[in-house]
Amino acid sequence: MTKLDTLGPSILSMTKRNPHADAVRFKADGQWHSKSWSEYFQDIEKVGAALLSLGVQAGDRVAIMANTRYEWSVSDYAILGIKAVTVPIYQNNTAEDVEYILNNCGAKILICETRGPLKVFNSIKDKCPLVEKVIVFEDNASNPDVITWKHLNALGFAYLKEHADCYTSRVSTLKPDDMASLLYTSGTTGKPKGVVLTHLQAFSEVSEAFPLCGVNEKDVSLSFLPYAHILGRIEHWGHMYIGFTMAYAESIEKIRGNLGEVRPTILVSVPRIFEKIYAAIWAQVQTQPLKMKLFKWALDVGQKVGEYKLSGQILPLDLLVKYELARKLVLSKITEAFGGRLRFSISGGAPISKDIALFFHSAGILILEGYGLTETTAAVCVNTPFNYRFGSVGRPIGDVKIKIAEDGEILIKSNKVMKEYFHNEQATKEVFTDGWFHTGDIGEIMPGGDLKITDRKKDLIKTAGGKYVAPQRLDGLLKMNPFVSHVHIHGDQRKYIIALVTLDRPSVESLAKEKQVSFSDWNSLVQTPFAQDLVRKAIADANAQLASFESIKKYAVLPNEFSVEGGELTPSLKVKRKVLDQKFKDKIEELYL
Repeated sequence: MTKLDTLGPSILSMTKRNPHADAVRFKADGQWHSKSWSEYFQDIEKVGAALLSLGVQAGDRVAIMANTRYEWSVSDYAILGIKAVTVPIYQNNTAEDVEYILNNCGAKILICETRGPLKVFNSIKDKCPLVEKVIVFEDNASNPDVITWKHLNALGFAYLKEHADCYTSRVSTLKPDDMASLLYTSGTTGKPKGVVLTHLQAFSEVSEAFPLCGVNEKDVSLSFLPYAHILGRIEHWGHMYIGFTMAYAESIEKIRGNLGEVRPTILVSVPRIFEKIYAAIWAQVQTQPLKMKLFKWALDVGQKVGEYKLSGQILPLDLLVKYELARKLVLSKITEAFGGRLRFSISGGAPISKDIALFFHSAGILILEGYGLTETTAAVCVNTPFNYRFGSVGRPIGDVKIKIAEDGEILIKSNKVMKEYFHNEQATKEVFTDGWFHTGDIGEIMPGGDLKITDRKKDLIKTAGGKYVAPQRLDGLLKMNPFVSHVHIHGDQRKYIIALVTLDRPSVESLAKEKQVSFSDWNSLVQTPFAQDLVRKAIADANAQLASFESIKKYAVLPNEFSVEGGELTPSLKVKRKVLDQKFKDKIEELYL
């Protein structure tokens, strides 16, 4: 069993690591740059000292609202090292959510980028009286009220001259039960809940999950997930614990180019990235019959090879010859799209399509699916390069214990499970029973011990990008419009959110007559530009109050309202989501074309 510890020893060991190895790589001015482990540590130490000079004490919360980048990592380890608490905030969160998080956690300092995040904070700063200082990563900030990255480093340099061991002395006193981070996850009411993760949870995850998958210090990853997302954060912490090289992608849009430049050996991702690449590949071959025929032949050969690999059998010679030809003509182009040396990718945050996983497996790209939540510090189960089964999320990691409740809900007991919800005793009590954490997911233990997720108990929608969306919140916002009667929000495991909307017949008919809109019956009225514009405005008004990942991208107006008699509503008039998903399956699929 792994000795209980903190991230502290990993931070302190940075200066003892291979001086010739790259700790991180990042792109600036069109060129890739690197930092050694010693240079990395010096940057962290300076920022840690600067935060101490600004009055940050042990236990104080410091929020970071920015895209994934080198300065994010430096800030996080600086905060953790002085025994303060990192509070990550998605850079595209709404002003309302940012205000709530900053006030709920009591953040003393906000670190952010000057573009979107600073503008958002400036719009609510008068409502966030606890935030004393704002630090920006850019050095060209014209706002005199903020501290630039350059100025922050100068503060740290000066403070270290007077207090040489101020940072290292604090790192060495970290304890497993010290709070490391506070991550906010959406609740069913739409109000985020703060998940308290201590150093115990962080260390338990990285010290057991990464070695289990065979990750080592020679590996290279391309990091692009937001660090406000627990999976991205675990990659960032695992990089420190294991000591592998981590390169920062320029942006989500530039991932495909960065993959070819960085040539990662491991990749921590969400299904949406694979879906995009999968779609792009098929788009290239579908218009060319001969190319399509060759492509399908190569995939068929790859699939047969994959079946032998899964069963552990030796490849027959004739299949091996075909496979080498298939690789040369077709499959190598797919592996090269990932840089050409990817050993495996870990996919989490949302379920990945089994068909897509098998497609890439046939092409020589191994996608290992795992399962976990923010509350479990990411993965509690994961497939490994030595034991994987498509359609499952793998076996329990390290100390993780799993049991299935009578109603099929997955219950977890582990050091990886959060301590509590911050300042929310009631919500904490609701998810624990005798030390077992209620995941809200339904599953079963397969023969051999693998876990399979079969359903979602909770109503929260989890998009293909791994973001949680509370449908009740969207429903409520749309119903603020007097012409909207019922709403069905859909998007679980999908790339975006859609809505099926019904109109309030009396009010719409009344307004139509007032506006002298011509229509023969209700069905024809629903299809008029007049009615469609009413819904379009309702959607736009709701989206204006939502973050981009939870906004409604497409919608359809249904002619008939939902009813208890029709089976769409419960006796208490709540929509039956599964019934609606099935009843309007064709309409939903049309909205994803």
